[in-house]
Amino acid sequence: MAFQIDTGYASLAGTKAINEDFCGAMLPDAGQEDMGAVAAVADGVSSGGMGKEAAQTTLVSVLRDYFGTPKKWDATVALDRIIGAQNTWLAGVNQRRLPAMGLTTLTALVLRGHAYTLAHVGDSRAYLLRGGQLKQLTHDHVLNHPDMRHQLLRAVGAEDRIVVDYVQGDLQIGDAFLLLTDGVHGTLRKRQLLELLTEPWDSETASKAIVDEALRLGSQDNVTALIVRVLGLLDATLDDDSRTSNHLPIPPLLKVGNSIDGLVVTAPVADNGINVLYQVRSPTGKLYALKTLHPARAHDKDERAMLSHEGWLAKNTRQAEHLVRIHVQAEGQVERSSFYLLYDWHGGETLQQIIDKKHQLEAGQAVPAAMQALKALGVLHRQGIIHRDIKPANLHMGDDGVLRVLDLGVALSGKEPSSMRKLHAGTPSYINPEQWGLDARADGKRSAGSITTPVEELPDSMSDLFALGVTLYQILTSKLPYGDVLPYQAGRYYRDPTPPSRHNPTIPMWLEHVVLKAVARDKRLRFETAEEFLLALERGASRPLTAPQATSLLARDPTAGWKLGLAISLLFNLMLVYWLLFLPT
Repeated sequence: MAFQIDTGYASLAGTKAINEDFCGAMLPDAGQEDMGAVAAVADGVSSGGMGKEAAQTTLVSVLRDYFGTPKKWDATVALDRIIGAQNTWLAGVNQRRLPAMGLTTLTALVLRGHAYTLAHVGDSRAYLLRGGQLKQLTHDHVLNHPDMRHQLLRAVGAEDRIVVDYVQGDLQIGDAFLLLTDGVHGTLRKRQLLELLTEPWDSETASKAIVDEALRLGSQDNVTALIVRVLGLLDATLDDDSRTSNHLPIPPLLKVGNSIDGLVVTAPVADNGINVLYQVRSPTGKLYALKTLHPARAHDKDERAMLSHEGWLAKNTRQAEHLVRIHVQAEGQVERSSFYLLYDWHGGETLQQIIDKKHQLEAGQAVPAAMQALKALGVLHRQGIIHRDIKPANLHMGDDGVLRVLDLGVALSGKEPSSMRKLHAGTPSYINPEQWGLDARADGKRSAGSITTPVEELPDSMSDLFALGVTLYQILTSKLPYGDVLPYQAGRYYRDPTPPSRHNPTIPMWLEHVVLKAVARDKRLRFETAEEFLLALERGASRPLTAPQATSLLARDPTAGWKLGLAISLLFNLMLVYWLLFLPT
C-alpha cells in the first residue's frame, strides 16, 4: 500500500492578542518517498518577548531541512542535527539582543517506513491513538510543582547546547498522532480528548473540535492541535526489517517432516555453517525455499543484519524477472515465529551443478545463459546494487528456461551494515585484480610484483562483469582463467589467460574475443557496463570484437628489466671468475 496520511490542524490565539503557536506537516517530493513525512508543533515562550519568531523559524527549519538530510541517516540523527543547528543559531541571537529573547518548545514527528520517531523539547505534547487507547508519548520539561507548571526546564534557544528527548516505535495503519500545545492539554484531559475522537471522525474536524472545547472550558493560552492519521504505509525500510529480525529467534536445525509456522520441510538444500537453506511446502501445497541463519550464528548481530539486508534488497529490486521473488508470508501460512527469508522455489540446477555433470557447456548453451545473467546484472546496477558474488553456483537455470541470479547475501546497496561493506566478500577465484590491490595497466604504475604499496579498490559494477566473464570462461572450458584461488589467498594475475579455444576448440573465435575482453587483466580493456557486454554477445559473429592485446612483459612485471640486468651481470661475473681461474695468464 502507498504511504498515505490524513492531517488536520487548528490554531487560535484564544484570549491572547498574539498567537505564538505554529504547526505544520510536509510530505516528500517525488523521488523522496522513502523519507516519509514530517509534522511538528512549536509553542513560543511569550515571556521572552520574541516567542513567535522563535517558534516560526524553528518549525520551518524542521519541516524544510528534514528532507535535505541524507537518506541513509536515521530519523533521530537527522532531527538532532537540525534542532541542534537551530538551537545554536537561536541561542546566539538571544545572547546579542538581551533582555528580549526568543524561546520555543518543539515536538516533531517523523513517519518513515513502518516506524515513527518523535523529537521533543518543552511542554508541548504528543499522544498516540491506537485501538481506542490514547497514550502520552512525551514528558513535559517543567518544574514538578503545581504552581510552577508553566516554568520550562528546557526550550529551544535557551542554552548553547540542547538535550532532546527521542521516542521511536512501530507504526500501524489506523494510528493517529495528536500534537498539542499546553493551551490544549492543560485544559483537556485524556478522557475528554478520547470523547472528541469517537469514530467516525476526520483529522480536520477533530482538530477544530479539540481547540474549540479547550477554549470553551476556559483555556487562557494559545490553543493548537495537529492530528496526523496513518491511512497507508510505505514498504518496510531496512531499519524496519532489521528491527523485526532482532526480535525474532533463529529456528533450530530442521529435518524432513519438521514444521515451522505451518511450513513443512521437504528437503535440506544447503548448509555452509552461516546460512541454512531448506525446501518447504506451504499448507496449500506450494513449494518455497526457506533461508535462515545457522543456530550457531543466532547471536551474531552482523550476520542478522546481512540477512535482513538481503531480504530488503530482494523485496525492493524492481523488474526482477531474473531474480528469485521473495515473500513476506506463504499461502495459508500463520504469523512468523522465527527469523527467515522465504523465496519462490524453482526446479532446475545451478550452472555449477550442470558443469559438474557435463564438465563444460557448448557455446549455444553458455551464451544465452550469460545474456540472461547480464540482463539481471543490468537491473541491479541501474538500482545501485553490486552483487559481489557472481559465480556458476549463484546462477540457477530453472526448468522454465529462465536463468536467475541467486544470493544477494553480500550485495552492496549503500545501506548495508558498515561491517559488511568492509568485508572482503565474494569467491576469490572470481574477484577482479583491483580488489586485491593489483593493477594490470600497461603503464605498470601499480601491478603485481611492484614495490609500490598496493591499494585495494572497492567492488563496483565492473567487478560483477569480471566475475561473469570468469564464469563464462569456466562453463565453456571447465577451467578458470587465473587458476583456482583459495580463501585468504591473493589472486594470481601475473599472466594473461590462456585463450579458451585452447581448452575447447569448439568455441568460435568471436566468442573467444568476448571472453578474453571480459577477463582482461587491464581494467581499461574490459566491458564497462552490462549493456555493453550483452551487446557484444548479441552481435556475435556479425560484428566481432578484436582480440585484446597481450600484456607486455614490463606491464606484467615492472621489475623484469632489473631482473634481466641482474641475470646479465651475474653471467658476466661467472665468466670473469672462470677466466681468472682456468685460463692461462
